[in-house]
Amino acid sequence: MHWKYLKSQLRHKWFVFVECCKLGIPWLGIIHDLSKFSWVEWRGYARYFYGDYPEWATMGAWGKSYYSGPTKESVADDFDVAWLHHQHRNKHHWQRWLLTLDSARSDGKLFPLPMPDKYRREMLADWRGAGRAYGNPDTAGWYLKNKDNIVLHPSTRRWIEVWLMND
Repeated sequence: MHWKYLKSQLRHKWFVFVECCKLGIPWLGIIHDLSKFSWVEWRGYARYFYGDYPEWATMGAWGKSYYSGPTKESVADDFDVAWLHHQHRNKHHWQRWLLTLDSARSDGKLFPLPMPDKYRREMLADWRGAGRAYGNPDTAGWYLKNKDNIVLHPSTRRWIEVWLMND
């Protein structure tokens, strides 16, 4: 499980580095996703993507009485913590640039902030690199399929879409 995770991360980092070089930000390509090597992220990602755990719901009474190891449900919870940790430590994730408005009149709405140029470039490199590393190199197609779930400041969205349409 850990070996598979390491190989996938090194492959991803390589492709992101190549894309960062093309976008003029090689240093960000070198330091890209270093938080994935922290224990909270390593454990959460490796177990979620490469572990094989029983589902609590399918265990009988005997299994629930005696099994104390990780389950698919607990591993999913660990992944959620790892993903949140990752978003908060990596400025190339659009989720990091969302402000949750918490005043009484805002009703918890999300307010996207503009991303600085170097981080939106790294985000684009991440999307391109992930596509190449994980078998879906059509970044523009992926974006079009997912854009309604990606909350970006209008200026960031315009920049991303110009770059994606020139792919």
